[in-house]
Amino acid sequence: MSSRISPSIDNLDTTWRSIDSLCATFTEAEWKRPTGCPGWTVQDNLSHLIDYEARAVGRPGPDHTPADLSHTKNAIGESNEVGVDFRRARSGAEVLDEFREVTAARLAQLDALTSDDLAQEVVTPAGPGTAADMLRLRVMDTWSHEQDIRRAVGRPGHLDGPAATEAVNYLTQFLPLIVGKRAAAPEGAVVAFNIGDVHRSVIEVVNARAAITGRDAGDATVSLTMSPSTFAALAGGRSDAPDDTVIAGDDALGKAIVTHLGFLP
Repeated sequence: MSSRISPSIDNLDTTWRSIDSLCATFTEAEWKRPTGCPGWTVQDNLSHLIDYEARAVGRPGPDHTPADLSHTKNAIGESNEVGVDFRRARSGAEVLDEFREVTAARLAQLDALTSDDLAQEVVTPAGPGTAADMLRLRVMDTWSHEQDIRRAVGRPGHLDGPAATEAVNYLTQFLPLIVGKRAAAPEGAVVAFNIGDVHRSVIEVVNARAAITGRDAGDATVSLTMSPSTFAALAGGRSDAPDDTVIAGDDALGKAIVTHLGFLP
């Protein structure tokens, strides 16, 4: 049993190790492969993770202006591009060395946190929350980018276990919004989600409001079954999101939900 104060720290450590083991096998050509993140290569995904964790340990961001922002969608994307573009002139091996150094420093910082530290109020990309909420978001983001990398090089993995479960569960909190508002599921609709071996939930629309319920999935209006990697790709609006979701029941509603799953900025 881990002695760490938060399972999210364990899950970040696990995901960083998984990414390290995967990336250590890459040729330079694989580092430069495009991914489903618009404008980003495999290397760029790792550079993004480095940039966030470096700033989290107090290192200033690079004084750099990206040459091209045409693939970004908003201010968050423009901000993310700074640290990514700054590292594009480096080799993949150089970026991996920095990833190892930065995540080691970040892990030491995280291992020193107290319960009071985790309860501190912060502003996350999803809105006001606590430092613990931010860590859960970091697990989701880190694992999602690992999946981006894996799809690009054709090496699936890390689709179950505590880190994958925490990442998927973070994303599934937004499913009622997708079902009820964006996909406009009708009154009384029951939608079941089966996401690999890590998540099952049923959402019902009652009084024009969609919410996760404890009812049985057997009488669902529609059921959607997909792998965790496909779910993360759809939620992230990735261009390489696999078209392999199995829809059972109301096909039109199922397709509307899949179409509107992309909600991350």
